[in-house]
Amino acid sequence: MKSKYLPSFVKRRGRITKKQELNVSHLESYEVFGANDIHQAAKGFNSIYIEIGFGDGENIISIARENPDKLFIGSEVYLSGIGSLIGKIIKFNIKNIRIHNGDIRELLDDIRAPILDGVLIICPDPWPKARHHKRRLINKEFINLIGKRIKSEGGLYISTDWEDYAENISEAIEDSKVFHHTEEQLFTELPITRFQSRAIKEGREIFRFNLLKN
Repeated sequence: MKSKYLPSFVKRRGRITKKQELNVSHLESYEVFGANDIHQAAKGFNSIYIEIGFGDGENIISIARENPDKLFIGSEVYLSGIGSLIGKIIKFNIKNIRIHNGDIRELLDDIRAPILDGVLIICPDPWPKARHHKRRLINKEFINLIGKRIKSEGGLYISTDWEDYAENISEAIEDSKVFHHTEEQLFTELPITRFQSRAIKEGREIFRFNLLKN
């Protein structure tokens, strides 16, 4: 069935190593497709967090290991990243990560209730060309969608290394009136990811938004 959403990503196979491909063969053991799967996976955990676009899994692995009582759902469209994450899950014997392979907006549509304690979005695709800005994931509608799935006083963390995207995000937050800025952080020790390190080396600032639901 065709998605109602304009893609915020290019669905391509890309380069995937044999090891990543082997790891992806274990995806069934970790995959969630919708709200029912999440409810089942959440049994025994005291809270639920989603990381949208986890890349190769650096961040979600770090916070999951530090917080074994919390369930983390990583959403990613690229199999190479999923393969890398599964490899780390197996290596560290992590029990509190599940994976969604698809458009996060479709998963959020299926949830239909405020069950999430927090959402993290670290350096989403900036779609830097002006004609592609409409494909950027974060806009007022997306902030509203996330807001309906996060509990009262739940958190949203966003970072980007593109200044004009940061301006767009700031406007979307202001227009939606769902979240407010806070000094509190969802997780105090987030690692610097490979993409963030590259941005810093290239002289780009990392813009961060720590938000609480109103």
